[in-house]
Amino acid sequence: MSRYIGPRVRVLRALGVNLPGLSAKTLDKRPTPPGQHGARKRRTISNYGKRLKEKQKLRAHYGITERQLRQVAGQASRSKGNAMASLVQLLERRLDSVVFRAGFARTIPAARQLVAHGHISVNGKRLSYPSARLNQSDVITVAGARGETAVRKQQELGSVLSAPTWLEVDGSALSARVAGLPDIDSVPFPVELPLVIEFYS
Repeated sequence: MSRYIGPRVRVLRALGVNLPGLSAKTLDKRPTPPGQHGARKRRTISNYGKRLKEKQKLRAHYGITERQLRQVAGQASRSKGNAMASLVQLLERRLDSVVFRAGFARTIPAARQLVAHGHISVNGKRLSYPSARLNQSDVITVAGARGETAVRKQQELGSVLSAPTWLEVDGSALSARVAGLPDIDSVPFPVELPLVIEFYS
């Protein structure tokens, strides 16, 4: 299944949560679910529906396909440590997510575009695939004049989130260093990670 390219606020309204990686907009003005019956009282959600909804939050925020998320969840469940912590680390350390969390792009789709167009370098080498996973001590920089112009425009609009503690960001030099590893609290929106693990178990 391809990535979603439709109205983003509609997804926020359907899931009932603001997803900063998907859109810089919020659902404050229209908090009800989409559709002509959105304002009506909804039926009770089943246990499966609850797990599906939490899983869809991760998919929408990080902009990944169902197959990609299933693979990441499988890797997390096979890890030796906490499966939830491993899941967050695998998602947050994606290159497009790190570019977004560093404040170089306002959304993850915008960060993915920067990466795909060759405007981001990792340890001095340009990478053009957003799914690249960064390790501790890796340094990302904005490469080329066009990349700097694009990032400066994004910064003028204002960052949606502040940089996390595991990233050391130099805004003037347009660089960021992975100083540590993300923890469970690194996800920038409310999500019940145990339900996501249960969905794929």
